[in-house]
Amino acid sequence: MNAKRLSAYREKIFSAQWFQDYALLIIGAFVLAVGYTFFMTPYKIVPGGIYGISTILHYQLGFPIGMAALCFNLPLWLWGLRMLGKQFGIKTFVCFILVALFADGVPYLLKITGHPHPYDPFQLHDEILLASIFGGVCVGIGTGLVLKTRSSSGGTDVLSSILHKITKKPIGMLQMTVDSLIVLLGLLVFQDWKVPFYSWLTIFLMGKVIDIVIQGYSSDKTFFIVSDKIEELRAYILTELKRGGSIVPVNGMFNRAEKEMIMTIVNRRETVTLQRAIAKIDPNAFTVILDAREIIGKGFKQIE
Repeated sequence: MNAKRLSAYREKIFSAQWFQDYALLIIGAFVLAVGYTFFMTPYKIVPGGIYGISTILHYQLGFPIGMAALCFNLPLWLWGLRMLGKQFGIKTFVCFILVALFADGVPYLLKITGHPHPYDPFQLHDEILLASIFGGVCVGIGTGLVLKTRSSSGGTDVLSSILHKITKKPIGMLQMTVDSLIVLLGLLVFQDWKVPFYSWLTIFLMGKVIDIVIQGYSSDKTFFIVSDKIEELRAYILTELKRGGSIVPVNGMFNRAEKEMIMTIVNRRETVTLQRAIAKIDPNAFTVILDAREIIGKGFKQIE
């Protein structure tokens, strides 16, 4: 694909997509800041990443959490720009600046408007489990929205990408290692064995929520059916379920026998219906049922 054709896929400044992306970026940065500032920092939850380090510095040295994160993110961003190129460009810079401003600015606004607890407005007190759950959900939603703009919130994902380029190790493993080391640092500093447990719960929830925000939530199922009664199953799926699919020729591994396989997708309600139909039409059918995380196409979700 030549440069002219590739340019058609690049985002144009001040286009509808450009405004949509930056709106998502601002909302994502705000939700991220809320998760870090109001749910994690007041309860000494260390969610890995730069804001995990910032939480530790906030309690040890009194640094504002947003400013502390900015002091780490800026040199990391410059290093990433040098090592990895323009992919860690303007959107990532805008994002971590916004998160830092919201993290320190929102509590300040609450303070000057007379809120009695500007740095802990939800007052969860001993309900640290609730703080870790809602904090993980907030940060997961915020990060997911940021990633949907093809950007990054900076922090250890930049560091992990740099380490990946140097060491050739998987990015996921490197990021998990870096975040776990930060969580253990929180344990050493706060001298509380509950810190890593709540922190790892938060990190787990963040990952799950990020996946849902980016890929969507779907209860649909994909059926792969190998049967000697393909025509009967095909007729049932088309006429009774009103679903389409594909028929693929396959060979048995044991005797190389030629057969056909149906691939079709149904919703949660139709899953049991199709299972019972398969059992009735061909009890010997070989069926594999998988979660369909996201389906794009006619009859399902359209490409955004």
